[in-house]
Amino acid sequence: MSTPLDLAIIGGCGHVGLPLGLAFADRGLRVELIDIDAPAVDVVNRGVVPFTEPGAQEVLARVRANGLLEATTDPAPISQAETVVVVVGTPIDEHLNPDLRAIHSAIEEIAAQLVPGQLLVLRSTVYPGVTAMVERMIAELGLDVDVAFCPERIAEGRAMVELYELPQIVASRSKRGKERTAKLFRALTHEIIFLEPEEAELAKLFTNTWRYIKFATANQLYMMANDFDLDYEKIRSAVVHNYPRAADLPRAGFAAGPCLFKDTLQLTAFNNNNFLLGQASVTINEGLPLYVVARIEQRFDLSSMTVGILGMAFKAGSDDIRSSLSYKLKRILRFKAAQVLCHDPRVTVDPDLTPLDDVLERADLLVIGCAHPEYAELVTDTPVIDIWGIRGDGVAV
Repeated sequence: MSTPLDLAIIGGCGHVGLPLGLAFADRGLRVELIDIDAPAVDVVNRGVVPFTEPGAQEVLARVRANGLLEATTDPAPISQAETVVVVVGTPIDEHLNPDLRAIHSAIEEIAAQLVPGQLLVLRSTVYPGVTAMVERMIAELGLDVDVAFCPERIAEGRAMVELYELPQIVASRSKRGKERTAKLFRALTHEIIFLEPEEAELAKLFTNTWRYIKFATANQLYMMANDFDLDYEKIRSAVVHNYPRAADLPRAGFAAGPCLFKDTLQLTAFNNNNFLLGQASVTINEGLPLYVVARIEQRFDLSSMTVGILGMAFKAGSDDIRSSLSYKLKRILRFKAAQVLCHDPRVTVDPDLTPLDDVLERADLLVIGCAHPEYAELVTDTPVIDIWGIRGDGVAV
């Protein structure tokens, strides 16, 4: 882009950065996506969204045609941008502690391109205090750059709707930073909520942890009912029917993905490892694949069986396999069963997947790992373990 940029997004070709860039570009802002993933950059510049996100493909075609969005691996355009948004992964380490190096490294890598007068927005889910750390880094560089934290709030598969519908949390320690950031995000949504940076950091962790705890509650209740040979989904359906106070009781199922587990552990670390409810939720949700296999072993001789896992993405309708518990289920079954076959109608990055017809022909037992709608009407005489209840045949194992 030869003209000055409104926005440069670091990590711009990922599940969070790309929808955000598309939304801003579709509102007329000039956007450069900067990403170290060269294949993803090439795909985006060819006008193709590199993952499943309903509505994104049409927007990408439109903003590419209008010349409002480009992608690059070169950090040089950062210096031309009025606003720089950092969207990078914030993982936990091998000891299940927050790995604070990701944001620190990202700021170090772009420091040479930052210029006075810019607005720097952190969009990643961060450990409380990371915004303050970035503020110190910018101060040490001697740059007059406003720093803000604005947590992403979208759900995968809903990004191109929720970016416009959901209120945006804005946190900055300066009045100018708050005003500039609010003006930026009002291009997408009219409702802005102001918090202090540490409040906003906790707000994001609270959100994901609350969802994770709800799923753990459902999974614990499922196991409780199942241990007494009762159908949790039949009970749940009765409880939620026209009863608003229980409307948010989830179905049972594998609760995973790149955020909920990780952010619950981040909140645990923040509270000096004293978060019994969160830690119990990790035990329940991460233990569900083991529980399912143990129950299956009570009914079947797995050692002589070929088991087919249907659905390897971390949630229904997605092609994203990050932290999917279907892969944990696969590892357990490989130890127990004679053979394990896996299928997913949407995942494209796993070379070990088997065509559905082959799985149906060869498997002695099927387990639905991800509740893709394609499996709801599947016709088969093979026994199916469906803890999600998408087939309407009960969830008992």
